[in-house]
Amino acid sequence: MIRRTKILIVEDEKDIVELVHYNLEKEGYSVTAVSSGEDALKALERDLPALIVLDLMLPGMDGLETCRLIKQEPKTKNIPIIMLTAKSEESDVIVGLKLGADDYVTKPFSPKILMARIKAVLRRTAEKQVSHDVKTIGALTIDTPKHKVMYKDKEIDLTRIEFNILEFLSRQPGRVFSRDQIMDGAWKEGKFIVDRAVDVHVRGLRKKLGKAADFVETVRGVGYRFKEIEDN
Repeated sequence: MIRRTKILIVEDEKDIVELVHYNLEKEGYSVTAVSSGEDALKALERDLPALIVLDLMLPGMDGLETCRLIKQEPKTKNIPIIMLTAKSEESDVIVGLKLGADDYVTKPFSPKILMARIKAVLRRTAEKQVSHDVKTIGALTIDTPKHKVMYKDKEIDLTRIEFNILEFLSRQPGRVFSRDQIMDGAWKEGKFIVDRAVDVHVRGLRKKLGKAADFVETVRGVGYRFKEIEDN
């Protein structure tokens, strides 16, 4: 069975939802639609789409606030967003792009143009993902597709959870993550665990990293971070 690319539509105008939904399904995408920012955040807790089509003029929490909340969460920050706006003000578009949105389409719009924008953003995202699948930080290399970690050309044998923690922290060097955030980002199975399990796995990770253990730093009373390496 072929898995279809998932798209989330966040729009409160039924006519636009039907138009976008129809054209996306015709192109072979799997589509989910919600009518508010609050419902969008709930939908993202259940499933992560490949892209979000987000209206800026929403009831309750508006599209800009919805975009900001999506982009500040580690689990959802990398999901590309295309904004839909009926506003002519350039400032709204600028704010949305600064918050992390990838593109925008102004209403009324041609379905063909929206489909082309969606395909272009998905293509750029895929290319970007491939280029960041293998990270080299100093003498440490993290190869996500191969689930492999190398230090000075020597492979380090990590468990799945240890690898997930290291890969998760390395996405944003210098940023401190709480134990809860690490559990959300690294425990992909969605099992219930206690936060101290993070400490146990980090100790095991550091032990295996050996001389590279300094890459994983403890921030007392907060959590852990990946060491930020300054470019020479």
